[in-house]
Amino acid sequence: MNLKKYCLIAIAALFTQIGTAQEGLPIYSDYLTDNYYLIHPSMAGVANCAKVRLTARAQWFGQDEAPNLQTLSVNSRIGDSPSAVGAIVYNDKNGYHSQTGAYFTYAHHLMFSRNEIDLNMLSFGLSAGFIQYKLDETDFLADGFDPIIAGIEQSATNFNVDVGFSYHFIDFYAHATVKNLLDNDGINFNEQGLSYNNLRTYLVSLGNTFSKYGSPFSFEPSVMFMYRDATQEASFDVNLKAYREMDFGKVWGGLSYRRSLDGAQFQDGSGVSSQKLQYFTPFVGVDYNNFVFAYTYSYQANSVVFNNGGFHQITLGFNFNCRREKFECNCPAVN
Repeated sequence: MNLKKYCLIAIAALFTQIGTAQEGLPIYSDYLTDNYYLIHPSMAGVANCAKVRLTARAQWFGQDEAPNLQTLSVNSRIGDSPSAVGAIVYNDKNGYHSQTGAYFTYAHHLMFSRNEIDLNMLSFGLSAGFIQYKLDETDFLADGFDPIIAGIEQSATNFNVDVGFSYHFIDFYAHATVKNLLDNDGINFNEQGLSYNNLRTYLVSLGNTFSKYGSPFSFEPSVMFMYRDATQEASFDVNLKAYREMDFGKVWGGLSYRRSLDGAQFQDGSGVSSQKLQYFTPFVGVDYNNFVFAYTYSYQANSVVFNNGGFHQITLGFNFNCRREKFECNCPAVN
């Protein structure tokens, strides 16, 4: 087995044992490209249009077996009712470790507004789905026998649920979600036979949109906090997004900064240094009539990285069954 393959196995093991390996749909910055439903089930059907979003993410261009992710999501209100449904399918591959999943969502939106002009809405969402995990060991025994390697493609399928709520008040919004609420025994085992069955992740998002009366520009600062229960890892995103109204729709873009609150030590010459994971993610997009296109680039700004290349993501979207905009607010996720 060559050194490159050993490195890939080590990286897969790192994601498996430290990052609660293959935790379901990975959490990147794609929610900022008009795709909050990917991480918050309560956002299903919150907009005045039904939405379809397709994303493709590729990391470390030119590197064999590099991580890649594809997602397809759709969500919509059920007629004029306060209820909504949605679905997400995805494929995530990281070296020899991969997962395929499908989630189905029900959301309910409670209006507290005095009329259709003021936005005051509380939303609840529940997603349930199946995830199939795979570990391809068929190439691991090319150099001989290893008693801890089966040399086959191992797989397991598990069921889990996500729950969350969202609150929109005029230009302000807040979201809170618990992902992977259920324990899944036997998903991942290390060499001592210990099971990583707690994949719970807690997400909290806050944001507000600001604009000057009559101006075609608006600005949306937001933050997201993420906490993984089993490993007690925490990180946060600080985001700034800008919009420009156009005759054909809207042009928008922004910058996101993600930083881990937990560090890792590494050998640095004769001493030991530490670093905390941090990403800079610029993104740009355009709404052209009912079509959406966005590009996202993530750069890992650390001293020790696997590859100096960035992470590229494309988002394609389509809005349909649109109703008239009911609320007098600067609320892009709703109007």
